[in-house]
Amino acid sequence: MHRTIRAAVCSVAVAGLALGLSSCSEAVDQVDKAVDETYEVTYEVTGKNVESIEFHGGGGKATEPKIESVSKPELPWTKTVKLRGIMPAAVMPVAADPEGAQVTCKITYKGKVLEEQSAKGLVTTGGCTAESPVTG
Repeated sequence: MHRTIRAAVCSVAVAGLALGLSSCSEAVDQVDKAVDETYEVTYEVTGKNVESIEFHGGGGKATEPKIESVSKPELPWTKTVKLRGIMPAAVMPVAADPEGAQVTCKITYKGKVLEEQSAKGLVTTGGCTAESPVTG
């Protein structure tokens, strides 16, 4: 009797371990897929007297993206970039105007606005950062 119970418990434990490893393997596969998957976002900046715009353009590592920049951009400014994996989308316009600067930034993905921010002031640094859509 005890031998039968012990065998049943061992069978359940082995099955649970196999299931746990399978779940772990599936999670690793999902992370690998997310890291390798690419996605496109469009940055948009409007306002007045924007001095420069810095943005994640897709280069570098997901946790250390290469920052690209544009000086004295013509407004409205738009740029579509391809990002990879968990790299966040980010655009950071900087405006300076003695009478008060204005800046708005927007990040869109497949027509959906992921992030939008506006700022006013003598020196304005507005910025938009959005989580990668492939992570969620």
